[in-house]
Amino acid sequence: MRDVAIVSFAQSSAAFEDERNEVEILLPVVQDAIADSHLKRSEIEFTCSGSSDFLQGQPFAFVMALDAIGAWPPIKESHVEQDGAWALYEAWVKIQTEDVDSALVYGFGKSASGDLPEVLALSMDPYCVTPLWPDMDSVSALQARQWMEKNGKTERDLAEIVQRNRRNATDNPHAIQKGEVSIEELLAEPHIASPLRASDCAGKADGASCVVLMAGERARELCERPVWIRGFDHRVDPAALGVRDLTTSSSAKIAGEKAGVGKDKIDFAELYAPYSHQEPILAESLGLGEDVLLNPSGGALGAHVLMSCGLQRIGEAAQRIASGKADRGLGHATHGAALQQNLVCVLEGE
Repeated sequence: MRDVAIVSFAQSSAAFEDERNEVEILLPVVQDAIADSHLKRSEIEFTCSGSSDFLQGQPFAFVMALDAIGAWPPIKESHVEQDGAWALYEAWVKIQTEDVDSALVYGFGKSASGDLPEVLALSMDPYCVTPLWPDMDSVSALQARQWMEKNGKTERDLAEIVQRNRRNATDNPHAIQKGEVSIEELLAEPHIASPLRASDCAGKADGASCVVLMAGERARELCERPVWIRGFDHRVDPAALGVRDLTTSSSAKIAGEKAGVGKDKIDFAELYAPYSHQEPILAESLGLGEDVLLNPSGGALGAHVLMSCGLQRIGEAAQRIASGKADRGLGHATHGAALQQNLVCVLEGE
């Protein structure tokens, strides 16, 4: 296996963008990532993007984003109809084949472009569930209720998860839901889908993120502390909600094992948990002990940009390691209803 490192990461602040389109949001993020990588644009051999044409409401909508990347010099380009974390996986595989040594990966999304509940319902069982057009909050509330009843948890436990994530996000300039809040304030909120309140659900936002990858010794030349990808895997559970145990995640468990989560100590984990109850489900499925710091950036509850949030979790993890705050961490991404698809990326500092 080739050694591949993340040498730079950039993201936009999560917010609703009424005046800027996807290209205008993406352009400064890409420019920042390239500048921080210390690579010339001509040295980047491959680009891969993650987004959703369903979210943008038109076929091949991702092609428009190439205006932010540049058409010259001609390079190899690809796209996944998925969160940008899966684009990162494709780029990593591309480098493993020795076809290229460097890659630029980006993910972007605008939640306001379409009817979000309708769009997200399309990821579920197309025969029995999608025709009912359930919103994702209600589906996740069913999962939350099952998890609480199985483990003897209460809504106060959910509020404590929200409180911790908001506290962690306090110094994150890219988060929009952050700062100290009391448990009583959180429990005083009305339910939107019992047992979930608005604070238990990640607020939707618009934005983009970008990562630059480099293989081998060149990565050491580009940055003071390259962050190496030591394990990478993704798995998928059945789309049908009734054929899997919603209180756990077998796909996250398998992806974590294949990525080598249990091989050495994990200092922290950035988990893409868009609902409060999903964080402990993921932590348990991945085998993370109580000594592992969860979502030091505030996680998805602090900032949730669809099709970019998973790549942001990996990028946030890489930044923490590059800054010397930790040596080994985990970045996680999910897609689909009730943690259907899961991706795990194990990162390590030099």
